[in-house]
Order: sequence, then C-alpha cells, then structure tokens
Amino acid sequence: MSLKSAVLVTALLGWSAPAFAEIRIAHIYDRTGALEAYAAQSQVGLMMGLEYATGGTMEIDGQPLVVIEKDSQLRPDLGRALLAEAFGDDDAHIAVGPTSSGVALAMLPVAEEFERVLIVEPAVADSITGSDWNRYIFRTGRNSSQDAISNAVALGRENVMIATLAQDYAFGRDGVAAFREALADTPAQLVHEEYVPTDTTDFTAAAERIFNALAQHDGEKRLFVIWAGGNNPIGRIQAMDPSRHGIEIATGGNILPAMGAYRDLPGMEGATYYYYEIPQNPVNDWLVEQHFERYGTPPDFFTAGGMTAGLAVVEAIRNAGGADDSEALIEAMAGMEWETPKGTMQFRAQDHQAMQEMYHFRIRVENDVAWGIPELVRVLGIDDMDIPVRNQR
Repeated sequence: MSLKSAVLVTALLGWSAPAFAEIRIAHIYDRTGALEAYAAQSQVGLMMGLEYATGGTMEIDGQPLVVIEKDSQLRPDLGRALLAEAFGDDDAHIAVGPTSSGVALAMLPVAEEFERVLIVEPAVADSITGSDWNRYIFRTGRNSSQDAISNAVALGRENVMIATLAQDYAFGRDGVAAFREALADTPAQLVHEEYVPTDTTDFTAAAERIFNALAQHDGEKRLFVIWAGGNNPIGRIQAMDPSRHGIEIATGGNILPAMGAYRDLPGMEGATYYYYEIPQNPVNDWLVEQHFERYGTPPDFFTAGGMTAGLAVVEAIRNAGGADDSEALIEAMAGMEWETPKGTMQFRAQDHQAMQEMYHFRIRVENDVAWGIPELVRVLGIDDMDIPVRNQR
C-alpha cells in the first residue's frame, strides 16, 4: 500500500469508526508564507516517520493514526488559536510544529493550558526550551545553541574576526546570542552584529556597515549569516565582492535550493544539522532511498527533522502504553532515546531538548550538482558540545 493510500485509509477508518479509538496527531505548520518550503519538507518527513515507525501500517497497537493538518501562516495569533482548536475541538492527543519560532513561542502556553504534549519541530529559538518552556514542550529539532556551538567550533580559530547578520526576530536574535556566547570560549572575536527585517531584499546598507566594522580590525575576517526562509542575503552580499575587503562569508547548513548560493563559496566552512549523504545508519538509508524513489530528489534539511518528529511520536506512545495520558507521555519521553536519520537522539530530562549530532563541513563544488556540497570534516557528537540548559527551572 502506498503512503497516500495508507493515510487515506487511516483517516477514513479514524473518522467513520470511532470504535477503533484512533490516535489523533495535530500538525500545525506554516505551509504558506516565507517558510513554506521548510514546512512542506517537514510535512513529508513527518508522514514518512510515522510510516517507518509503524512498518507501513499507520497504526499503533491496532489504533489508526489520524493526522490533522492546520496552516499557521507565520502568524503567532493564528498558531495559538489553531493549537487550542486542535486540543479542544479536535481532541488531538499530541501536536507537532510549527515552522516559525515566533509562532512556536505563542503556542507554548496553549500546551500547558490543555495539558497536552507539543513536539516542536523545526522552530529553533533557544527560548522555546529556555525562558518560555513548560513541561509539556519537547523539541526534536536542534536549538539555536546547537547551531551556534557547532558553528563556533568550525569558525572559532585564532586571529579570526567575525561579524553577524541575522533577521530581527526570535530566531535571529536567539541565534546570535547563542553564537556570541559560544564564540567567547574560542580565540575568535565577535566584533559586530547586524539585524534586519525578515522581508529585507536590499542588503546594501547593512553590508556596508558590516564591511566598515570589520575593516577596523586586523586578522581573518568572516561574515557569519543566520537566516531562515526566503530573501537569503548570501548571494546578494557575495555579489558586492566582500573579498575586496578581505571578508569571507560563512554560514551553517540550509535547504538544498538555498545552498545553490554556496557554489560561489568553495572551501567555506560551517556546521550543519543534516545533509543526506552524511549520516550512515539504517533509518537514513531508508529515508534517502524512499525519498528518491517517490520524489526523484534527495531528502532535505527539514525532511529529516519531520521524520525525526514522527519517529518520536510513535516511540513515545508505545513507551507510554497509549496516547490518552499526557503524564504517562511526559514520563516516557523525558530522557527517551530513539533512532532517527541522524542516529540516536535523546530528550534531555531537564528541558526536553533533543540532544543530537551536528556536522562540521567544508563546501565542495561539483559541476553536475546544483548546490555547494557540505563535505564532512568532523562529526560533532553529543558529548563534543556543551549545550546550556536555559529554562531556569
């Protein structure tokens, strides 16, 4: 049976035959707006994760899985309302999402109000499992600190001067704050921070401020870009020839279309959450093979994340003995280990953040590949990164 058929059959059984006691999973994600490419990958990955974890049956102990999809449209108020609707009107047992950190932060109190588990995937801001966290929140995606510390390891060498460019909202500011903190433990220096609105298309003024700030310092100069969604500035800034100022662009991993700009940056180093050729394990082998077979393309950055969330949902429900008891789910999930496309992950008991590997890469360019290839330099294991607990609880 195909995945689409399995989902359709599951949905029909779930809503037409209450005796089957379906397990309802709400997926709230920003499928329209600047992050729609991320959201689409996350949805595909979630369904593939549920399929893989259930051996294609889309059932757990005879209970069919029903996935209820809702579009939060990058609006925090809408995300909050849709999660309340999912838990209240739809009686969802567990929820997954969203894509935007701003939307996620608005949704966190709803999970606590309804006393239901929300698995955050792929929103990144540290505050989600930090200052705004509550015990019903688990995150399968990486957080800003994991991004920052892995990139600080890759870039933080002697005599390196770094400026940052980021979007002016929770994702960008949390990302730079975590990067600043991580870089403080290295010989490199962070000398300038630049924030711009998420819809910026003209980066001339911001780039000139960055160039002028870095020009005041001797040493190797790097512009580290933290960006999500459309209007990625890397290509535009590279067109301004920062090399005339002795400046090289650096950034972390991204989706494959965005990494087309990396072809102009051979040798660039950074750290990434996922690239389909890097992890070597049975789960990733299945994901890569099936994604090529079904879509003709490799699985991307957020496909792996969505699959990880789907795998966590099934593992948690099995370990808890069902989906009806949130307290049993929390007990089962805190400290839970499960297999993912990136290998073994674990929900840290203190803040429910998924601890996971990251990958130090160097960009390689090949004529027949449409993006810069992040060639593995070093696997950064869970024990190689001291990820702070930020929930203050």
